Amino acid sequence: MSSRFSPARPTRRWPERSLGSWALVVDRYPDGDVAEQLLDSVRRKEVFLVQPTSPPVNDHLIELLALADACRRASAARITAIVPFFGYGRADKRNGRREPIMARVAADLLQVAGISNVVTVDLHTPQIEGFFHAPVDSLTAVPTLCRAVRDRVPADLVVVSPDVGRVAMATRYAEQCVGASVVVLHKRHVSGSETKVTHVVGDVSGRACLIVDDMISTGGTVAESIKALLAAGARPEIVVAATHGLFVFDARNRLNHPAVREVFVTDTVRTAEKDWPQLRVISVAPLIAGAVQRFLAKGALGESY
Repeated sequence: MSSRFSPARPTRRWPERSLGSWALVVDRYPDGDVAEQLLDSVRRKEVFLVQPTSPPVNDHLIELLALADACRRASAARITAIVPFFGYGRADKRNGRREPIMARVAADLLQVAGISNVVTVDLHTPQIEGFFHAPVDSLTAVPTLCRAVRDRVPADLVVVSPDVGRVAMATRYAEQCVGASVVVLHKRHVSGSETKVTHVVGDVSGRACLIVDDMISTGGTVAESIKALLAAGARPEIVVAATHGLFVFDARNRLNHPAVREVFVTDTVRTAEKDWPQLRVISVAPLIAGAVQRFLAKGALGESY
């Protein structure tokens, strides 16, 4: 980068990668503006940008937009954004109030920046795909997590959906993982970071539980779920599985319950948690690599899988 940049945080450089021969510099002006530069040509090349828009969401989203724009202006043939975790996914409706639908705003920004295809993993709600005009390939980490969890749970398990929105996911876990029954929790939102479980629909008495979700953010939903399940007579033998482990604020302490045996998440988001014996991080690299291979299988632009 030119000497005009005075980074507010350390410069990040990416060396050559196996799928290409270009490198990247991400820098910051003193006021926080992002500055990015491709160090090699991407002219007429197929470009895949891998960037989860995880916390800090706004920084990661702007970095992805800036990089997409740099590739577009450098005449890349096609730009595919691989966004393992799609930030703002929970803001998919207005809830009858005067508020933005930020999932749609983020989708519009990605397309305006020049991204022509999007690959993501376990969107918070399936309808987000409809916010894009560009093709969206929504992968799921459920089979990957099932393979990791299958041999770590007892035979008399019940799969627990923490709300009605995760029933379909819980059903897939029950079918693919343990062949168990599904229990549904009804909850209400007290605030943006706090929920309250009001009903347990199904029998958990004397049973071990597998709580599944698409993400763990503050851990509040899981903590309330554990409390409700134990109050309903569940055995204090609980396993938690979620695709995206954000673990913000006091999430680890909330999940540090004696009844929790293990917490499974994937590496769609880099976790900063260290020395957490119950945490198991499962890689989705083969899942994403398979998607990229299918994009490139016929070696022709315009052919998706």
